[in-house]
Amino acid sequence: MRVAVLATGGKDSVLALHRVLNEGHEVRYLVSMIPLREDSWMFHYPNIRLVDLFADAVEIPLVKAETSGIKEKEVKDLKHLIEKLDVEGIVSGAVASNYQKTRIEKVCRQLSLKSVMPLWHEKELHILNEILDLKFEVIITGVYAYGFSREWLGRKINEKTVKALKELNIKYGVSLVGEGGEYETLVLDAQFFRKKIKIIKAEKVWENQSGYFLVTKAKLESK
Repeated sequence: MRVAVLATGGKDSVLALHRVLNEGHEVRYLVSMIPLREDSWMFHYPNIRLVDLFADAVEIPLVKAETSGIKEKEVKDLKHLIEKLDVEGIVSGAVASNYQKTRIEKVCRQLSLKSVMPLWHEKELHILNEILDLKFEVIITGVYAYGFSREWLGRKINEKTVKALKELNIKYGVSLVGEGGEYETLVLDAQFFRKKIKIIKAEKVWENQSGYFLVTKAKLESK
């Protein structure tokens, strides 16, 4: 099936991309919405502009557009972007967010496209363990929930990090995969990447018990 993958460069969208590639689908495009405000309901904010590097790293054409980030209007912006594409389905990395699921499915129905959600309702720990098994290189780029600290920004997701996330889940109810917006990620490398992303310069922005890891300079490196 010819598909476009909603891509943020985060772990869930990258894992969804990995799976549809393994299943033999023809991934024609990556699709990214660039929100103009931090509190977008649907789309990643910190480091979303690195999606150009991500697309170059995986060598898949990228189509993107800016969106106001205003609730519901940003869904219309997504529809306007994908209605021009010659595809049969739209792939997303949603795990448990009914808000995202219902809106993506609505857009797909309107455009007579199939909605493909490879991670939907999978056990969160299984997703993290799969990312570890596949040796994805993932860093945490934003934390927005009680229990996280500034030290989490830029932290790699490894076995020690997964253990710490499990503790936060027990203590504060934090989603293990950040599906409630508790944290966001950036994938720097994976098995199917042609090149890997190297961070040259970054800064930690911290205020009111939340913050993000802002990458100000990055480049691609040969593997």
